[in-house]
Amino acid sequence: MKVLSVASEIYPLIKTGGLADVAGALPLALASYGIHTRTLIPGYPAVMKAVRDKAEKVVTLYDLFGEQANVLAARHDGLDLLILDAPALFNRFGNPYNAPHGEGYSDNWRRFGALSKAAADIAAGAIPGWEPDLVHAHDWQAAMTPVYMRFGTTPEKPSILTIHNIAFQGNFDTGIFPWLGLPDHALAVDGVEYYGRVSYLKGGLQTAWMVTTVSPTYAREIQTPQYGMGLEGLISARAHTVHGIVNGIDTDVWDPATDDTIASRYSAHKPKARLDNRQAVSETFGLDNDDSPIFSVVSRLTWQKGMDILAAVVGELVAMGGKLAVLGSGEPGLEEAFRNAARYYPGRVGTIIGYDEKLSHMLQAGADAILVPSRFEPCGLTQLYALRYGCIPVVARTGGLADTVIDANPAALAVNAATGVQFSPVEPWSLSHAIRRTINLYNDKKTWLTMQKQGMKSDVSWKASAGLYADLYKQLDLMVSKP
Repeated sequence: MKVLSVASEIYPLIKTGGLADVAGALPLALASYGIHTRTLIPGYPAVMKAVRDKAEKVVTLYDLFGEQANVLAARHDGLDLLILDAPALFNRFGNPYNAPHGEGYSDNWRRFGALSKAAADIAAGAIPGWEPDLVHAHDWQAAMTPVYMRFGTTPEKPSILTIHNIAFQGNFDTGIFPWLGLPDHALAVDGVEYYGRVSYLKGGLQTAWMVTTVSPTYAREIQTPQYGMGLEGLISARAHTVHGIVNGIDTDVWDPATDDTIASRYSAHKPKARLDNRQAVSETFGLDNDDSPIFSVVSRLTWQKGMDILAAVVGELVAMGGKLAVLGSGEPGLEEAFRNAARYYPGRVGTIIGYDEKLSHMLQAGADAILVPSRFEPCGLTQLYALRYGCIPVVARTGGLADTVIDANPAALAVNAATGVQFSPVEPWSLSHAIRRTINLYNDKKTWLTMQKQGMKSDVSWKASAGLYADLYKQLDLMVSKP
């Protein structure tokens, strides 16, 4: 089976979040199921630099939102890539979505509309000698792909749209509609119209043959007003086509037994070597070198991630005997709050503003526990990395966090099944209680080691999830093949 995947970022070429990890790992995992994936991505400077010497032009698109663009083919780290080389749209350094001042580019509607239109053209056979059996679009930036296929002039290919975070919808003023190249009747309730605006994600949800999201719990949550962000009615109406499939991680990249970015390699069978990584965390973040538990954060410092809740209980965490290492960036007020915490609690709190892949690995390998107090979390990868590395996840009971972490309740502890700590609601008092529970578990060394080993044995790879995607692909193929 031939699949065209469409994504606005892909690891290891360009990454702002978990979408890139999924776009990069899923095609590799699907190969064992006989599925060949080509991924269409924008030609950002980082992408063009990486493939400069190995890309070849396969087709020119002459009228793509007023621009001429080349589609280049290249292989990189096992990935079969199609790159939309449109310098006027994508030759911008830094964040792929936001201008230097932090706001989204004013022409993002045009940039990602072009990505989707190019994908629809490729699905229709624009590349000589290659045509996909189905199309898999990711998030709002690619969500117009099934829209263009639905309202196009060629037979529509089966399509899947994956929602990675429904909070990001790609909503724009209706003034852009004449430029989209869609028929007038597409600006309607069964098209891209959404409360008097144009919504890329809504259009994709309306037209994709199937919808997936990145955990079973999140698939249920987004059918409610609390989590649906205004789209719950449409998703509920399409509930029979909505599937929740938990993300996996690249277990070759994230493997404490082979990870060359950490101070000391270790495994569930040889956990003592983990102590060297703990020392590295203490030195890097300026923490006291004692036996008290090290809590960590690797996150965007935002309201969604519950970082304001954590900032409110840092003093309690320290008073309970814990230490905190923070790695992340985001809202200026929260960045300053964690900087101030490091100044106020020297040796007990350390903060590094920014993101560094090596430091992320260090914290997973060396911290005792990781805090993920998200208000909503479609899947989350941080807790999966933590399980793999024996770093106990302390998570809010929502979305993929609830699906992947087994709470250390008495029943789970009794059968040695617990892998972390869950809490609800996302309030300071509840998080504080979860931290106290975690410290009590940490002080019981036998129980703590059992939890670490159980987490490290968890299957957090793409194997099972890729099989579920392969099954959906086959269902779609049968829908087309049947008379």
